Amino acid sequence: MIVETFPVGALQVNCVVLGCSVSRKAVVIDPGADLELIEEALRKHDVTVELILNTHGHFDHIGANAALKKSTDASLLIHQADVRLLQMASLQASAYGLTAEDSPMPDRELKGGEVLKFGEQSLQVLHTPGHSPGCVCFYTEGLLISGDTLFAGSVGRTDLPGGDHQQLLASIQQKLAGLPPQTRVLPGHGPLTTMENELKYNPYLAG
Repeated sequence: MIVETFPVGALQVNCVVLGCSVSRKAVVIDPGADLELIEEALRKHDVTVELILNTHGHFDHIGANAALKKSTDASLLIHQADVRLLQMASLQASAYGLTAEDSPMPDRELKGGEVLKFGEQSLQVLHTPGHSPGCVCFYTEGLLISGDTLFAGSVGRTDLPGGDHQQLLASIQQKLAGLPPQTRVLPGHGPLTTMENELKYNPYLAG
């Protein structure tokens, strides 16, 4: 499977491109900004975007939804509990002195548990509320895109509206901690890690 991740926007969100090397079909996860960087990655791998996926609805993860959807005509998916945030991106960004474009409404609302296919590849949707009510992670064998649920050495903040620290920790324990230790983790911000490292060294999970 084609996997490329790169930071976008002022808050350096890790945008992820996953592609099927056979069909050249792809998904883009968390296109937070910088459409030109995303399009460059798509051209580099010669893939066609079928799905735009948001791990959650905060502005730094959805800021290029509209531009990418217009550029590719791909379907936009987000968990149903965060749909309301899509058209609040500009308002959210203004609180940080930044700008963002509001997102179009999703073509499909996720509930958790779905399997999303692109070519010969697939992703399982794991609903992991806590950072926001509609946070999800995307899992395929050997790889977890964890959004702002789990970071290298930390977890997502829960002091924003809809956040719940105990719910976040429960989501991680119930949905993520049991994944194979060698699973690579691509977080929403910062360096990649593995489940083994987080279970050993992350103060929120270790012990």
